[in-house]
Amino acid sequence: MSFEFLLTSLVVVLLPGTGVLYTVAVGLGQGFKASVAAALGCTLGILPAATASIIGLAALLHTSAMVFHTIKYLGAAYLFYMAWRVLQDRTMMKVRDTAQGASHTRILTTATLLNILNPKLSLFFLAFLPQFIALSAPDATAALVGLATVFMGMTFAVFVLYGACASLARDYVIHRPSVMKWIKRSFAGTFGFLGAKLALST
Repeated sequence: MSFEFLLTSLVVVLLPGTGVLYTVAVGLGQGFKASVAAALGCTLGILPAATASIIGLAALLHTSAMVFHTIKYLGAAYLFYMAWRVLQDRTMMKVRDTAQGASHTRILTTATLLNILNPKLSLFFLAFLPQFIALSAPDATAALVGLATVFMGMTFAVFVLYGACASLARDYVIHRPSVMKWIKRSFAGTFGFLGAKLALST
């Protein structure tokens, strides 16, 4: 496993996306333990895309416009739903006692769906993982599984860190409801922007 793979993976994982947004939102609203559930869900949501790329289904998404666009629009719709939910659900990002609020199971499920309904993850793995497989590798499939596992482990660790930072910020925003109000609007706007970007992308 090359240093280039580890460095590139770290950069990709660190880039803010829907998973990071959701993990941070949960960390702000419900604390560290809930953010870990979100991080785990986002990580599990990678598994179908990684599996698809390894067994070749990602190639089908790449060649079948109907399949790709169907999944893409489902993902965009879910992002719009998340934007609406952030704005309308008065409890979703409300800073509260950690014993209250959404269950960890519900948080994990929501986070998992965010990544499952992202068709570009399959295309990303299709283009990304093979670059780091040596032509002389005796078992390319095992090598791909190893790279995907490391990528998922790195995702979980980085997202837990994001969640920890967000949970530490609770002490600041809990006494400043106006700050949380603007954070909530920013998150909703970002989810909406990402949904529109996904829906309009080719």
